[in-house]
Amino acid sequence: MLTSKERADLRAQANSLETTLMVGKEGVTEAVAAEADRLLTARELIKGKVLESALMSAREVSEAICEATGADGVSCVGNKFVIYRFSEKCQEERNQTGRAKRKATPVSKSDPVRKGIRARRAAAKKVREQRNAYFREKAIEKAIERDREKQLKNSQE
Repeated sequence: MLTSKERADLRAQANSLETTLMVGKEGVTEAVAAEADRLLTARELIKGKVLESALMSAREVSEAICEATGADGVSCVGNKFVIYRFSEKCQEERNQTGRAKRKATPVSKSDPVRKGIRARRAAAKKVREQRNAYFREKAIEKAIERDREKQLKNSQE
């Protein structure tokens, strides 16, 4: 199963692909499924087209081919569809050329932008707390001073 980000990446890659699989009026036959399997093994990502004379929609054809080959449907737009299946053969070719795709890349948990935002927020919170503490102390001092003045007035009367 593909994630939405993987699917979006594959859709972007499929834009430049030529249509390599044609489905005619007979629909998804064994020959079409075999050809799709061969193409998926050779390329991983294929773009197909359903001819107007076919009695099936592109989505139905895509689902049938995916079920027959074990692939994942990437997109269906109009009468065209895109299918993907991981291929060990393509992975070996990428490894030989130094363009490995399925290598686990370390993902940093710390985002420098968010780190800066958090630091600024923490600094602002500290300044607010200091300011609030200062004004709280001044308010307490004023209240004590007022109480003293009240006591002096009461004692003089």
